[in-house]
Amino acid sequence: MTTREVEHEITVLAAAADVYRLIAEVENWPRIFPPTIYVDHVERGRREERIQIWATANGTAKHWVSHRTLDPGALRITFRQEVTSPPVAAMGGTWIIEPLSERESRVRLLHDYRAIDDDPESLAWIDEAVDRNSRSELASLKKNVEFAQAAEEITFSFEDTVRVDGAAKDLYDFINEGDRWEERLPHVASVRLEEVSPGLQILEMDTRAKDGSTHTTKSYRVCLPASTIAYKQVTLPALMTLHTGVWTFSQEGDTVAATSQHTVVLNTDNIARVLGDDATVADAKAYVQGALSTNSRATLGHAKDYAEQKRRV
Repeated sequence: MTTREVEHEITVLAAAADVYRLIAEVENWPRIFPPTIYVDHVERGRREERIQIWATANGTAKHWVSHRTLDPGALRITFRQEVTSPPVAAMGGTWIIEPLSERESRVRLLHDYRAIDDDPESLAWIDEAVDRNSRSELASLKKNVEFAQAAEEITFSFEDTVRVDGAAKDLYDFINEGDRWEERLPHVASVRLEEVSPGLQILEMDTRAKDGSTHTTKSYRVCLPASTIAYKQVTLPALMTLHTGVWTFSQEGDTVAATSQHTVVLNTDNIARVLGDDATVADAKAYVQGALSTNSRATLGHAKDYAEQKRRV
């Protein structure tokens, strides 16, 4: 079997310990690394953990399970995919953070991998995916570490929750069945849903705004029955450089708390063009939150009606 070994590196203007912490905190990966859609812990210990990762690769979406060993003292994180996604037969590697000075670090990302049946075309596909994602991850890591303070001002999260006299499964089904949103949600003009694999979707839809205009959005969605649907939007309006979200359905006795959570990074370069020369970051936050919350609350309201009707029937 042919094992390929490759290495990518980048220099970051940040302390090594800060860089290590950012990589260790996988909950933030969808915000930090462009290919990552969602990460979920399967098992979690002090130094050992198993995580599920959903990410894009060469224009499609993939899912795998990895085991990670954390060594904060040595500033190293090793990983090995336990459940791979074709055409990958095996995949592992190491993050190594090397301090160059008190404020500068070298980040090295090592990979080793094999293709199923040693297929040359599959190996070439993996070569391209690893190279593209590694360069993207390192560039994004550098940007997010070096501009952490600026990003903190323009990054924000919020959520909307409704209480439903129904079952979590019915609410989950309503959100999961995105291909029926055109008939179920008045603000959705058209929708296209592709199920890449069970629980992994590509959702593209045209949404109506208050002024009657429509805009197209495309998201990758991870659906975990019947409690969570996480997504990452990959076609973004002018005021956002990132938008991730999570729908959660928590059964509490006979009722359910249905929540839509959003995390947004503003595109400050477009604030004046979209909102006017006098608009501030605060104005942009309010505008974006208002638009997203309006659609979320509308969707939650229709999901509530659906679930409560199901219970009555």
